[in-house]
Amino acid sequence: MRPPPRVWVWTGVTVALVLVGVLLWRGSDAAATESTTAAAPHAPAGTPAAVVSRAWSATGTQPDDVLVGGRVLVGSPHGVRALDPVTGREVWHYTRSNAHLCGVTATNGVAVAFFRTADRCNEVVALDAGTGVRAWTRNANLRPDAVFTSTDRIVLAASPTGVVTFDPTGDTLRWRHKAPPGCLFLGAAVGSSGVAVLQHCPGAAATQLRLLDGFAGTSHWQRDLPAPDGTRIRLLGADQLLGVVVGDEVRLLAGTDGAQLRSLPLRPAAPALMRAAGTTALVWLDGTLTSYEDTTATPRWHVAAEGLPAGPGSGTGPAALLVPEKSGFVHRDVASGRQLRRSAVSGLPAGGVADSIGATIIYRLADRILAYR
Repeated sequence: MRPPPRVWVWTGVTVALVLVGVLLWRGSDAAATESTTAAAPHAPAGTPAAVVSRAWSATGTQPDDVLVGGRVLVGSPHGVRALDPVTGREVWHYTRSNAHLCGVTATNGVAVAFFRTADRCNEVVALDAGTGVRAWTRNANLRPDAVFTSTDRIVLAASPTGVVTFDPTGDTLRWRHKAPPGCLFLGAAVGSSGVAVLQHCPGAAATQLRLLDGFAGTSHWQRDLPAPDGTRIRLLGADQLLGVVVGDEVRLLAGTDGAQLRSLPLRPAAPALMRAAGTTALVWLDGTLTSYEDTTATPRWHVAAEGLPAGPGSGTGPAALLVPEKSGFVHRDVASGRQLRRSAVSGLPAGGVADSIGATIIYRLADRILAYR
């Protein structure tokens, strides 16, 4: 007997629904997402040897701090991967084939990645840095040229037209601050003092430096930075001591009120980096690393260096500064700069930030990450 017509109808409907489901799945975010996780890392034992050599290297988009949660974090065009600091092997990854990575930053044990699915950076995902387990996701509406940085409990997304802050340990967008009509933000930085922005408005006599509260977004103070038209102005840091490059000088400003405490000469096009280390501000200018007291900008010590230390014990290493120098990596006392020990290596590139975890040294450069053992 031939089946009644209604059987054929229901069969056709069922097949159509299955095909539609398959097509929807193939085009969904779930199908486009590939994610692996790992067990929590164990703290590597030991300290860097007296002589080290390059163990491995990696390239990709880098957060300001690449060593977080016992992993080395590296961005790719479509996601984030975490490497074992000892071997350099991948231990977890999170990728989206239907989205492009706008940027990634890391703080408080999580990697926060921003993705673009159309013309805006519209999706945010936070991943446990140690395991790759997803902590939270949320939507956003950020410009594709946004720059992402972070500090303790604050993730900052900055663009020429505004800044936005997120809570890295939750999915909360804390506050937005737009540039005034016709004005642009030339740069922004986040640190222990808050969120600093450089604001330029047409017709204004000077670029303004404004400091906003990192958690509330309210204004603490603003200062004019007089400089001739065309002068390069950029932020170096926004911790207790703020740093600003203005033409051929670096100005160190008090985080409390923006008062200028010290001016440092800078050769044209010379590199300049700045990081905080407890109550110390570390400034690297043109091959010299100087330690400043962070409330008075009083210099404590200085050494010839190839770059900056990440901070005292920022990995799982001892509470000392790991300074990259021509002869290798030198462990120095935070307060006095006294050499504690040395890890010799030849051919160290300049302009990096050094950190250690166990017996491994992680050296972040602008274009790659190098590991030494």
